[in-house]
Amino acid sequence: MAETNQNIVMFPFMAQGHIIPFLTLALKIEKMGYKVTFVNTPLNIKNLKKSLPPSSTIRLVEIPFDSSKHGLPPGLENTDAVTTYDLMLDLFEASLSLKPYFRNILNDLITGGASLLCVITDMFFAWTADVTHEFGVFHAVFNSCSGFGLGCYYSLWMNLPHRKTELMEFTLPDFYAAGKIHVTQLMDILLKADGTDRWSSFLLYNLSSWQKSDAILFNTVEEIDGFGLSYFRRKLGLCVWPIGPVLPSVDNRSRVGKDSGISPELCTKWLDLKPRNSVLYISFGSQSTISASQMMQLAKALEKSGNNFIWVVRPPLGFDINAEFEAEEWLPEGFAKRAEEQNRGLIITKWAPQVEILLHKSVAAFLSHCGWNSVLESLSCGVPVIGWPLHAEQFYNAKFLEEEVGVCVEVARGTHFEVRYEDIVHKIEMVMRVDGQGKQMREKACEVKSMIEDAIRDEEEYKGSSVKSMEEFLNAALLTKESET
Repeated sequence: MAETNQNIVMFPFMAQGHIIPFLTLALKIEKMGYKVTFVNTPLNIKNLKKSLPPSSTIRLVEIPFDSSKHGLPPGLENTDAVTTYDLMLDLFEASLSLKPYFRNILNDLITGGASLLCVITDMFFAWTADVTHEFGVFHAVFNSCSGFGLGCYYSLWMNLPHRKTELMEFTLPDFYAAGKIHVTQLMDILLKADGTDRWSSFLLYNLSSWQKSDAILFNTVEEIDGFGLSYFRRKLGLCVWPIGPVLPSVDNRSRVGKDSGISPELCTKWLDLKPRNSVLYISFGSQSTISASQMMQLAKALEKSGNNFIWVVRPPLGFDINAEFEAEEWLPEGFAKRAEEQNRGLIITKWAPQVEILLHKSVAAFLSHCGWNSVLESLSCGVPVIGWPLHAEQFYNAKFLEEEVGVCVEVARGTHFEVRYEDIVHKIEMVMRVDGQGKQMREKACEVKSMIEDAIRDEEEYKGSSVKSMEEFLNAALLTKESET
């Protein structure tokens, strides 16, 4: 597309798993010829400056936020620093104070002469729809989740069906296609929710505000995630456009201030020495971890299985996740030393070059928390998943990948349940096998990879479904703008 003076404002929630796909989408939109204004709090903007390519024209705009005025620790502007659900809720509630400042930003842009095409905001910032419409501008919510996983999450919070039954399993009253939900797939805050508690109050207000938007964008693919997308089309009565996968390229990894635990070159060098499909990659994402006892059982399983592995480790639950990892304290005695001496395991602290790892031919499977960004990266590389969901919609992502797509087996669930290393060994060996279910899962993952590649094909004679969705969304925003002038 030729360069245009149309400006698109983007505003993600203050969390790595939200900022990264938003920034990646912003860079994609910029390449299409649009001007992008990217809004966030001062600390996040400071970190974002390190992630933008030197050639980028994306304008970074700070929205005022003083965490201490909301009873939060000074300087807390990102969920990276959140250690409890109570603190997370405090941050969610504090984010509602951004409304007048966001209105000022839009007003300044328009009075300054900017031709504002649309506003794309986070799933937790649906309140921006009202503000956006005050200026007659098209508004979209961008969800960096799967349609299926978020559909289950949405239905559970909007209906609280678990409070209407004493059974351990139940169906969702407005999403029967999702199948049975088990109470162990509910976070504690959801399990205890009664519709009047603070979590319910915030989420019911936020989720119901989605209907005020003009469109919903999903970081997913129509051919894979049709059930979930259909749910939202029916439930909200809005245009729902899957535009994914929106993933950072290997050349432009938008880590947004993360410290690297190892260079991609060293990681690749280690992987080059391993046979094809012989390495298990393990990571629970940038903000999640498991309990100390679970970590010990996982380490024992890795040793017992004898498989090569790369494990991105962080301090266990109850400790500062951003602190230094103490292998002697949280892993079996001598585990790290034996893994190094046998050249069988690579233990990485802080951040790992995940895409580079998953792209390598020696990697056979990904033991993951099933955050959707990680899932998309894995499937885009044709790598099946061993699921260990921990929070929010991750439980339903794992369910979807296992029951509907066939590229996952769940090995454990949550952070509070006891796991046995023997069970972990069984699942690892099942998926890592060169025949049987392991082979079938890798073949299915490669089929999904092809579906993803087809969805994002953008050629003169053929445009994939995600490319078409993106064009339809932008055209809808342009029609709205033309009708307002």
